[in-house]
Amino acid sequence: MATKGPSLAGQVAVVAGATRGGGRGIARALGAAGALVYCTGRSAARHKGMDRPETIDETVALIEQAGGRAVAVRVDHTNEQEVANLAARVRSEAGRLDVLVNCIWGGDPLVDWSKKFWEIDLAGVRAYVDQTILSHLFTSRHLAPMMVEANRGLMIEVIDGHFAGYRGHILYDMTKAGLARMAYGMAMELARTGVVALSLSPGFLRSEAVLDHFGVREENWRDAIAKDEFFAESESPLLVGRAAVALAADANVRRKAGRIHFASDLAREYGFTDVDGRVPDFPRLFDAKVREMAAGPLDETARFLVWARYCQIHQDPERRELALLLLAKALGLKDLGVGLAPVPLDHVRS
Repeated sequence: MATKGPSLAGQVAVVAGATRGGGRGIARALGAAGALVYCTGRSAARHKGMDRPETIDETVALIEQAGGRAVAVRVDHTNEQEVANLAARVRSEAGRLDVLVNCIWGGDPLVDWSKKFWEIDLAGVRAYVDQTILSHLFTSRHLAPMMVEANRGLMIEVIDGHFAGYRGHILYDMTKAGLARMAYGMAMELARTGVVALSLSPGFLRSEAVLDHFGVREENWRDAIAKDEFFAESESPLLVGRAAVALAADANVRRKAGRIHFASDLAREYGFTDVDGRVPDFPRLFDAKVREMAAGPLDETARFLVWARYCQIHQDPERRELALLLLAKALGLKDLGVGLAPVPLDHVRS
């Protein structure tokens, strides 16, 4: 997996949540760029954190097979003492930390997408918040001091979606918006240091679970487009990984502090591609499809997709015209109030 991209030789990274998906992709890309990568998570040899086969040991093996260096450290990031022990180990063994990536998730089993907020079972909410939000705070709290002391480094919060709108479920939205806000807040508090914090979002990610869902592998992923046309603009986990590398190698990354960055946008900016040489553009495809749907009668599936896209984009000035089309002509909704309506005209950039 050797790349011709920027070098991170001599740097040390911690990828919290390196077991699978985007976390594994980021860990592999950082390793391929020359960084020593500490891969953490709950799923390790003889210890499974979720009902999935992937482990941090496998992630380390993939990095080493590609000629990189990595260390697997089993950590439950909801346990503050385990996170503190991780920080002490990195300090003792490596003596520095240049990149911290928070890609901890594991919340899927705790979200019932069919339930509205007044219907959800609250029994698992505290566990959900611990796993998806507090785990990130614990990790940043204990690993950031090494970076602040050295007055350099990059902290990346991996989220889902780069629009300010609603993400479809109260718990999921609370988490993903909360993590973006956490990165923004950390960036503010780091403003007088040389450490940068920001958010990074992949697009339609071909994670191990998604590939399993479609019954394909990375080698033949295009076979699944027949089942879901949106899959045509999906991306491998290595695209967001290469985005993390590009950010870590950018001497001027400070100008990106506090903002949400989309992996494919960064690919176009920095000039890298996915493993197949493409730069996916899922938002463009989604916008085109819902515009097409909005032109005719909506069946149940189309109405769901049009509403989902409206929720995501209605606060985006660049998509105001599309939001108006979906609202007025397709969904037929009126008098939503300024907070739910398309962004006001005076907010649109001239």
